[in-house]
Amino acid sequence: MTVEPLVKEIKVNASVQKVWAAITDKDEMRNWFFDLEKFKPEVGFEFSFEGKGKTEKSYLHLCKITEVIADQKLTYSWKYDGYTGESFVTFELFADGDKTKIKLTHKGIESFDSDNPDFVKENFVEGWTYIMHTALKNYLEP
Repeated sequence: MTVEPLVKEIKVNASVQKVWAAITDKDEMRNWFFDLEKFKPEVGFEFSFEGKGKTEKSYLHLCKITEVIADQKLTYSWKYDGYTGESFVTFELFADGDKTKIKLTHKGIESFDSDNPDFVKENFVEGWTYIMHTALKNYLEP
């Protein structure tokens, strides 16, 4: 059975360079994503952050950058400390004049324990919808 990845796309009134900075500079990321202690857009760089699920339980997210093409693509693994499963988040940027199309793909969500209500796909859909369509878009288009 083929499992379709979660995909979210938005177009923002911002340059590719501005969007790239928003998704790769930890000082900018804290304004719309998570407040990361460390982050470098370099293959092999590992970072982590705490985040709450729908049940208000806190999870330590463990991530490792797997692909970087400056101003175009950023991919990192995403898993939870103490839980099975590993997924991959990819941001792709496409210039469209003075605007940028941002495509987020999160694949491998099905590898997480489906018995945990915080790991069901609907929660990821809701979370990424808010992050992309509200948090990131509002940050880039104040």
